[in-house]
Amino acid sequence: MIQKIDKKAVQDALRMAYDRCKNETGGKNADYIPYLANVPSNLFGIAACLPDGDVVAVGDVDYKFGIESVSKVPTAILAMNQYSGQEVLDKIGADATGLPFNSIMAILLENDHPSTPLVNAGAISACSMVKPVGDSDGKWKAIISFIADLAGSDVEVIDELYKSETATNFNNKSIAWLLKNYNRIYDDPDMALDIYTRQCSIGVTATQLATMAATIANDGVNPVTGKKVFKPELTPKIASMMATVGFYEHTGDWLFTTGLPAKTGVGGGIMGVVPGVMGVAAFAPPLDGAGNSVKAQKALAFIAGHLNLNLFGTTRCVMAEKEPVKA
Repeated sequence: MIQKIDKKAVQDALRMAYDRCKNETGGKNADYIPYLANVPSNLFGIAACLPDGDVVAVGDVDYKFGIESVSKVPTAILAMNQYSGQEVLDKIGADATGLPFNSIMAILLENDHPSTPLVNAGAISACSMVKPVGDSDGKWKAIISFIADLAGSDVEVIDELYKSETATNFNNKSIAWLLKNYNRIYDDPDMALDIYTRQCSIGVTATQLATMAATIANDGVNPVTGKKVFKPELTPKIASMMATVGFYEHTGDWLFTTGLPAKTGVGGGIMGVVPGVMGVAAFAPPLDGAGNSVKAQKALAFIAGHLNLNLFGTTRCVMAEKEPVKA
């Protein structure tokens, strides 16, 4: 159930987080993908989408950046929505690897299992599951329209990023064919890999990510458009995946510090979900060694602490005053 929160408190928290973090100079842009290396490193934006569909934002929230690994979240939800949570669990899994997001070793250590849809191997496997199986155009239409429904507005691929990703995805090619060898990919491997590469190359804004997070928080109903996007029982499943693997090998540290289920991408975006409360997102290109935005992490950690968003705390959020009950 969505709870009403104090919009002014959220506005204040975002502004304070922005002011505290805007001069952070740590990290560097991802340089293994040429397009990402050239994104201006001083960009910084934070957005929150509230239960009534209002968006609170500060900074560069309209700049379109590569969604990258944050795209793994909608594909995982889509696969569960088309099949079931249990079938995705059986075919892919939900275990955190504790290893880098592009790890081949993780497949071997997990007994030939992709582990979770929120790392590269599991995400490629999830793309292979998406219906219609065997139809590349149909799959792509299903994925990009689903992401648009979550975000509340249209999205499209950044062509230059897609070309840059395709020219450098040698490790992911190895992953796709290793999954094929272990019967853990459910469509043509090259097709699944191309779909995955394209979805990572979609351009989004911080505002769109916040709306996407709010749709997840709102049991699959987009609070901006009012559209029912996915089955409500999938919110706790995807939130649990985000909580356990959203920051890859740094996930434990993040969850210990903030208690906020979140997913990062090497494009500099981070999307956080507070089930029943709101969605929040931040964007800044410079990354730490694990591929997580340095500035966005600090901003969201401050917001989570300031607004009491820790899922494991006794006070869940800053609530608006309740209207008096009429006799």
